[in-house]
Amino acid sequence: MSDLTELYQSVILDHNRKPRNFGALDGANRQADGKNPLCGDSVVVQLHVEGDTIRDVMFTGQGCAISKASASLMTAAVKGKTRAEAEALFARFHSMVLGKSEGTKEELGQLVVFSGVSRFPVRVKCASLPWHTLKAALASEGVAAPVTTE
Repeated sequence: MSDLTELYQSVILDHNRKPRNFGALDGANRQADGKNPLCGDSVVVQLHVEGDTIRDVMFTGQGCAISKASASLMTAAVKGKTRAEAEALFARFHSMVLGKSEGTKEELGQLVVFSGVSRFPVRVKCASLPWHTLKAALASEGVAAPVTTE
């Protein structure tokens, strides 16, 4: 196993064990629930959006290490970003996990740890569920309709 692969696995395991921004968000004004019926992953993303900026974001839920780490890293990456910046980041991340493009550290920061997910198609849904849920929350004016990976 390469040093880079080991580092990536270490980051994912760390965010799974100690997820950042995990818990209910007081003052949330947008929310979406996401489910992956194939594996049972579930996530709730709550946002506090002011104007066009994500002032705060938190998540709750349960799932595999990939899903939980993706939600943790996603919340850290989008906090303070505009809606357009968050949606552009989602597009770059999704393209990377689908294997359509290579993610770079400059573009994605720590999210590049998911670059190997494209080799495991069943895990793409695990990694992208929090992002689809975020996108639904951003599009809502309150509580969004449930999101599913199917």
